Amino acid sequence: MYAVIETGGKQYRVELGTELEVELLDAQPGTSITLDRVLLVADGDTASIGRPIVENATVAAEVVRQARGEKVIAFKYRPKARRRVKKGHRQELTILRISDILVDGRSAAASAAKVTEDRKTERQRLEEAARRQAEADAALAAKLAKAAAPATATEEPPAPATKVRRPRAAKAVEAGAEPEAPTAEAPEAETPDAETPKKPAPRRARTKKEA
Repeated sequence: MYAVIETGGKQYRVELGTELEVELLDAQPGTSITLDRVLLVADGDTASIGRPIVENATVAAEVVRQARGEKVIAFKYRPKARRRVKKGHRQELTILRISDILVDGRSAAASAAKVTEDRKTERQRLEEAARRQAEADAALAAKLAKAAAPATATEEPPAPATKVRRPRAAKAVEAGAEPEAPTAEAPEAETPDAETPKKPAPRRARTKKEA
């Protein structure tokens, strides 16, 4: 929904939440004012055109702040008369924020709030459905894990086969041969210890012939 309003000799097209600069109004920042010069109100495919204003239509606005516009230079010149006039001007402005548009008992703010609530409800409904689906998936996964747990616990891996070593005598008896008599092993010869020092040979006495 939008409307066309008139203030300060100018016309403005406004919607809910629009901020606009109008000529100075006698209102303090933070207060709310009502603009009753509404020339047109359109809501979807329907429109109400005023002659010159729309009956039972008002626009509520909030005063944001007071401001001043940009400086405008006015220069007047008259040739051959030595007349030159230069003036500067800054327009005093009021910043408004549109808070509501009312026409025939309908409110733009109420409609916007209802749409927002419907969207929020739809989002909450989708989140609730997603949460229920996640809980169902978790319950199914836990059930499948519980059903598969006993089967894996009862199955034991087969023990590895071990080879039993039997003595040679038992193998010979099974084959039908007489077992060999144990032979006595010869004692190992003692070897001289390399670390034991050898005794020096006795010196032979020298004879006269050799001398």
